[in-house]
Amino acid sequence: MTTVRQRTEKITVDRGIQVSAVIAEPANYSAGEIDVIVLAHGAGADMNHPFMTFFHDALARAGWLSVKFNFPYKELGRKAPDPAPRLEDAFERVLDHVRANLRPGPGRLFAGGKSMGGRIAANVAAKDADAEEKALAGLVFLGYPLHAPKRHDRLRADNLMKITAPMLFVEGTNDPFCRMDLLAEVLKQVKAPTRTHLIEGGNHDFRVPKRLGREAGDIWQEVVEAICRWRGA
Repeated sequence: MTTVRQRTEKITVDRGIQVSAVIAEPANYSAGEIDVIVLAHGAGADMNHPFMTFFHDALARAGWLSVKFNFPYKELGRKAPDPAPRLEDAFERVLDHVRANLRPGPGRLFAGGKSMGGRIAANVAAKDADAEEKALAGLVFLGYPLHAPKRHDRLRADNLMKITAPMLFVEGTNDPFCRMDLLAEVLKQVKAPTRTHLIEGGNHDFRVPKRLGREAGDIWQEVVEAICRWRGA
Protein backbone atom coordinates (compact mmCIF):
# COMPACT_ATOMS: atom_id res chain seq x y z
CA MET A 1 0.00 0.00 0.00
CA THR A 2 1.13 3.52 -0.70
CA THR A 3 0.48 7.08 0.44
CA VAL A 4 -2.45 8.79 -1.28
CA ARG A 5 -3.09 12.41 -2.19
CA GLN A 6 -6.65 13.64 -2.68
CA ARG A 7 -8.12 16.70 -4.27
CA THR A 8 -11.63 17.87 -5.14
CA GLU A 9 -12.70 19.19 -8.53
CA LYS A 10 -15.93 20.52 -9.99
CA ILE A 11 -17.13 19.01 -13.27
CA THR A 12 -19.85 20.61 -15.39
CA VAL A 13 -22.62 18.19 -16.41
CA ASP A 14 -26.17 18.47 -17.75
CA ARG A 15 -27.88 21.90 -17.56
CA GLY A 16 -24.66 23.56 -16.51
CA ILE A 17 -24.70 21.99 -13.05
CA GLN A 18 -21.31 21.43 -11.48
CA VAL A 19 -20.88 18.21 -9.52
CA SER A 20 -18.14 17.46 -7.03
CA ALA A 21 -15.53 14.83 -7.81
CA VAL A 22 -12.69 13.61 -5.63
CA ILE A 23 -9.48 12.35 -7.23
CA ALA A 24 -7.29 10.07 -5.14
CA GLU A 25 -3.85 9.41 -6.55
CA PRO A 26 -0.86 7.45 -5.26
CA ALA A 27 1.97 9.70 -4.09
CA ASN A 28 4.21 8.31 -6.83
CA TYR A 29 1.59 8.92 -9.52
CA SER A 30 2.85 9.66 -13.02
CA ALA A 31 0.34 10.73 -15.67
CA GLY A 32 -0.09 8.18 -18.41
CA GLU A 33 1.44 5.33 -16.44
CA ILE A 34 -1.45 4.40 -14.18
CA ASP A 35 -4.85 2.78 -14.56
CA VAL A 36 -7.80 5.00 -13.69
CA ILE A 37 -11.10 3.86 -12.16
CA VAL A 38 -14.23 6.04 -11.96
CA LEU A 39 -16.80 4.89 -9.41
CA ALA A 40 -20.37 6.16 -8.98
CA HIS A 41 -22.43 5.99 -5.80
CA GLY A 42 -25.70 4.13 -5.22
CA ALA A 43 -29.19 5.60 -5.19
CA GLY A 44 -29.55 6.28 -1.48
CA ALA A 45 -26.22 7.89 -0.61
CA ASP A 46 -23.71 10.29 -2.12
CA MET A 47 -20.02 9.78 -2.84
CA ASN A 48 -19.10 10.37 0.82
CA HIS A 49 -20.88 7.26 2.10
CA PRO A 50 -18.43 5.04 4.04
CA PHE A 51 -18.73 2.28 1.44
CA MET A 52 -17.73 4.59 -1.40
CA THR A 53 -15.03 6.30 0.65
CA PHE A 54 -13.44 2.97 1.53
CA PHE A 55 -13.21 1.69 -2.03
CA HIS A 56 -12.16 5.04 -3.46
CA ASP A 57 -9.29 5.34 -0.98
CA ALA A 58 -8.29 1.65 -0.90
CA LEU A 59 -8.03 1.36 -4.68
CA ALA A 60 -5.77 4.42 -4.77
CA ARG A 61 -3.60 2.84 -2.07
CA ALA A 62 -3.46 -0.28 -4.22
CA GLY A 63 -2.03 1.69 -7.14
CA TRP A 64 -4.99 3.07 -9.10
CA LEU A 65 -5.89 6.68 -9.79
CA SER A 66 -9.36 6.61 -8.25
CA VAL A 67 -12.20 9.02 -9.01
CA LYS A 68 -15.58 9.30 -7.30
CA PHE A 69 -18.28 11.87 -7.95
CA ASN A 70 -21.81 12.96 -7.10
CA PHE A 71 -24.72 12.60 -9.46
CA PRO A 72 -26.58 15.93 -9.89
CA TYR A 73 -29.48 15.10 -7.56
CA LYS A 74 -27.13 14.44 -4.65
CA GLU A 75 -25.02 17.49 -5.43
CA LEU A 76 -28.23 19.53 -5.16
CA GLY A 77 -29.24 17.86 -1.89
CA ARG A 78 -32.18 15.88 -3.26
CA LYS A 79 -33.15 12.35 -2.26
CA ALA A 80 -34.85 11.03 -5.40
CA PRO A 81 -32.46 9.99 -8.20
CA ASP A 82 -32.51 11.81 -11.50
CA PRO A 83 -34.01 10.03 -14.52
CA ALA A 84 -31.63 7.48 -16.04
CA PRO A 85 -30.74 9.61 -19.12
CA ARG A 86 -29.59 12.44 -16.86
CA LEU A 87 -27.56 10.07 -14.69
CA GLU A 88 -25.96 8.60 -17.80
CA ASP A 89 -25.13 12.05 -19.15
CA ALA A 90 -23.46 12.99 -15.86
CA PHE A 91 -21.39 9.79 -15.86
CA GLU A 92 -20.35 10.40 -19.48
CA ARG A 93 -19.33 13.98 -18.73
CA VAL A 94 -17.19 12.78 -15.82
CA LEU A 95 -15.55 10.13 -18.01
CA ASP A 96 -14.87 12.74 -20.70
CA HIS A 97 -13.29 15.00 -18.08
CA VAL A 98 -11.06 12.14 -16.93
CA ARG A 99 -10.05 11.30 -20.50
CA ALA A 100 -9.18 14.91 -21.23
CA ASN A 101 -7.43 15.83 -18.00
CA LEU A 102 -6.32 12.81 -16.00
CA ARG A 103 -5.40 10.08 -18.45
CA PRO A 104 -2.89 11.21 -21.06
CA GLY A 105 -0.90 8.25 -22.35
CA PRO A 106 -1.33 4.50 -22.09
CA GLY A 107 -3.07 4.20 -18.71
CA ARG A 108 -6.31 2.23 -18.99
CA LEU A 109 -9.73 3.60 -17.99
CA PHE A 110 -12.16 1.51 -15.92
CA ALA A 111 -15.62 2.46 -14.64
CA GLY A 112 -18.26 1.09 -12.34
CA GLY A 113 -19.90 1.74 -9.03
CA LYS A 114 -22.14 0.75 -6.19
CA SER A 115 -25.56 -0.65 -7.12
CA MET A 116 -27.31 2.06 -9.20
CA GLY A 117 -23.95 3.65 -9.98
CA GLY A 118 -22.77 0.38 -11.52
CA ARG A 119 -25.98 0.02 -13.52
CA ILE A 120 -25.56 3.53 -14.94
CA ALA A 121 -21.94 2.72 -15.81
CA ALA A 122 -23.22 -0.35 -17.68
CA ASN A 123 -25.78 1.77 -19.54
CA VAL A 124 -23.06 4.19 -20.63
CA ALA A 125 -20.74 1.36 -21.71
CA ALA A 126 -23.56 -0.29 -23.67
CA LYS A 127 -24.42 2.97 -25.44
CA ASP A 128 -20.78 3.65 -26.33
CA ALA A 129 -19.84 0.04 -27.16
CA ASP A 130 -19.07 0.87 -30.79
CA ALA A 131 -17.27 4.16 -30.12
CA GLU A 132 -13.55 3.35 -30.05
CA GLU A 133 -12.59 6.69 -28.54
CA LYS A 134 -14.86 5.99 -25.55
CA ALA A 135 -13.84 2.37 -25.01
CA LEU A 136 -13.40 1.23 -21.42
CA ALA A 137 -10.84 -1.33 -20.29
CA GLY A 138 -13.35 -2.89 -17.91
CA LEU A 139 -16.34 -2.45 -15.62
CA VAL A 140 -16.49 -3.15 -11.88
CA PHE A 141 -19.92 -3.72 -10.34
CA LEU A 142 -20.08 -3.49 -6.55
CA GLY A 143 -23.45 -5.15 -6.01
CA TYR A 144 -25.09 -5.02 -9.43
CA PRO A 145 -28.86 -4.44 -9.04
CA LEU A 146 -30.02 -7.12 -11.47
CA HIS A 147 -33.62 -6.69 -10.31
CA ALA A 148 -35.61 -4.90 -7.64
CA PRO A 149 -36.22 -6.94 -4.47
CA LYS A 150 -38.78 -9.68 -5.16
CA ARG A 151 -39.14 -8.53 -8.79
CA HIS A 152 -37.27 -11.43 -10.35
CA ASP A 153 -39.44 -11.19 -13.48
CA ARG A 154 -37.99 -7.80 -14.45
CA LEU A 155 -34.26 -8.14 -15.01
CA ARG A 156 -31.99 -5.18 -15.72
CA ALA A 157 -29.82 -7.08 -18.16
CA ASP A 158 -30.40 -5.76 -21.69
CA ASN A 159 -27.52 -3.30 -21.27
CA LEU A 160 -25.12 -6.09 -20.26
CA MET A 161 -25.73 -7.90 -23.55
CA LYS A 162 -24.37 -4.93 -25.54
CA ILE A 163 -21.16 -4.40 -23.57
CA THR A 164 -17.85 -5.55 -25.06
CA ALA A 165 -15.53 -4.60 -22.18
CA PRO A 166 -14.63 -7.20 -19.51
CA MET A 167 -16.88 -7.08 -16.44
CA LEU A 168 -16.32 -7.99 -12.79
CA PHE A 169 -19.40 -8.65 -10.68
CA VAL A 170 -18.84 -8.50 -6.91
CA GLU A 171 -21.98 -9.84 -5.28
CA GLY A 172 -23.21 -10.91 -1.86
CA THR A 173 -24.98 -14.24 -2.05
CA ASN A 174 -27.87 -12.87 0.07
CA ASP A 175 -28.32 -9.66 -1.91
CA PRO A 176 -32.07 -9.04 -2.48
CA PHE A 177 -31.16 -7.07 -5.62
CA CYS A 178 -29.31 -9.93 -7.32
CA ARG A 179 -30.41 -13.56 -7.09
CA MET A 180 -27.40 -15.74 -7.82
CA ASP A 181 -29.11 -18.21 -10.16
CA LEU A 182 -30.52 -15.38 -12.26
CA LEU A 183 -27.13 -13.68 -12.50
CA ALA A 184 -25.55 -16.96 -13.63
CA GLU A 185 -28.13 -17.33 -16.39
CA VAL A 186 -27.58 -13.75 -17.56
CA LEU A 187 -23.81 -14.12 -17.65
CA LYS A 188 -24.12 -17.18 -19.88
CA GLN A 189 -25.64 -14.90 -22.51
CA VAL A 190 -23.35 -11.86 -22.46
CA LYS A 191 -20.70 -11.43 -25.17
CA ALA A 192 -17.97 -9.85 -23.04
CA PRO A 193 -15.62 -11.70 -20.67
CA THR A 194 -17.04 -11.79 -17.14
CA ARG A 195 -15.86 -12.79 -13.70
CA THR A 196 -17.74 -12.99 -10.42
CA HIS A 197 -16.44 -12.62 -6.87
CA LEU A 198 -19.00 -13.81 -4.36
CA ILE A 199 -19.26 -12.83 -0.71
CA GLU A 200 -20.84 -15.82 1.02
CA GLY A 201 -23.78 -14.62 3.11
CA GLY A 202 -23.22 -11.02 2.02
CA ASN A 203 -26.01 -8.49 1.61
CA HIS A 204 -26.16 -5.55 -0.80
CA ASP A 205 -23.27 -3.85 1.09
CA PHE A 206 -21.32 -7.15 1.40
CA ARG A 207 -21.99 -7.31 5.13
CA VAL A 208 -22.55 -10.80 6.49
CA PRO A 209 -24.43 -12.22 9.52
CA LYS A 210 -22.60 -11.93 12.85
CA ARG A 211 -22.46 -15.72 13.17
CA LEU A 212 -19.96 -15.79 10.28
CA GLY A 213 -17.51 -13.72 12.34
CA ARG A 214 -16.37 -11.40 9.57
CA GLU A 215 -16.01 -7.62 9.84
CA ALA A 216 -17.17 -5.42 6.98
CA GLY A 217 -13.76 -3.80 6.62
CA ASP A 218 -12.05 -7.14 6.12
CA ILE A 219 -14.60 -8.16 3.50
CA TRP A 220 -14.26 -4.85 1.68
CA GLN A 221 -10.48 -5.24 1.62
CA GLU A 222 -10.96 -8.72 0.15
CA VAL A 223 -13.01 -7.11 -2.61
CA VAL A 224 -10.24 -4.57 -3.34
CA GLU A 225 -7.75 -7.41 -3.70
CA ALA A 226 -10.16 -9.27 -6.00
CA ILE A 227 -10.49 -6.18 -8.20
CA CYS A 228 -6.73 -5.83 -8.42
CA ARG A 229 -6.28 -9.50 -9.35
CA TRP A 230 -8.96 -9.17 -12.03
CA ARG A 231 -7.28 -6.07 -13.44
CA GLY A 232 -4.02 -7.97 -13.83
CA ALA A 233 -5.53 -11.10 -15.32
